[in-house]
Amino acid sequence: MATAQTSTPGTLSVVGLGPGATDLMAPRAQAALEQAEIVVGYRTYLDLVRDCLNPQSEVLSSSMMQEIDRCRKALELAEAGRRVALVCGGDPGIYAMAGLVFELARSMEAQAAIDIIPGIAALNSCAAVLGAPLMHDFAAISLSDLMTPWELIERRLEAVAPADFVVVIYNPKSKKRTDQIVRAREILLAHRSPDTPVGIVSGATREHESVRLTTLGMMLDEEIGMQTTVIIGNSQTFVWREKMITPRGYSKKYGL
Repeated sequence: MATAQTSTPGTLSVVGLGPGATDLMAPRAQAALEQAEIVVGYRTYLDLVRDCLNPQSEVLSSSMMQEIDRCRKALELAEAGRRVALVCGGDPGIYAMAGLVFELARSMEAQAAIDIIPGIAALNSCAAVLGAPLMHDFAAISLSDLMTPWELIERRLEAVAPADFVVVIYNPKSKKRTDQIVRAREILLAHRSPDTPVGIVSGATREHESVRLTTLGMMLDEEIGMQTTVIIGNSQTFVWREKMITPRGYSKKYGL
């Protein structure tokens, strides 16, 4: 008597594209894109990697704010036995899709193999074009309150400000959110000098890259948007030859 055949779950690769420059994408990420039967992603990120895709691959694109739909569709396709790549900008485990994929996979009781392929995160690429601002302890905080209450974000800012961390701010401002970056600066100014170096970067490694150096006291005079990353130095951070550097402590220990 014939038995019913069941489909074998496929694989879902959650691929970090890095900052956007093709030569800064990991070889494993490129291989995953080339081998995928179906590539799913936000259309802006897909446009960055069109040349890396297998011409035979099916491409499913969507617009911003459809993260849950993208992740669910990618999981469903993998559950049906397909090799799927879900693309993310930067690193998928830093403010991106990796966590959501696992949350949905748990709720769906998905059996497909999930492979997280890391990429260069925004804080890495922005730090590189600025110089070396993250050489000592740092904290990354997103100012977007779409999914995190502002009261909690503010408490986190108040916790890191007096500890003299270098602070990396993601999602600092949008058309609707204009007050959060003002409040973040106020909190930091209560604990560090207005002369503290600040780096403001957008489009790191891309054609429209913008890099500006300013100070904590003057940072709000600069253009800051949703795609901007702001890096605020600690008490030891300095600027030399238009580069932002946070010393690790070698000079004090070894007398450089």
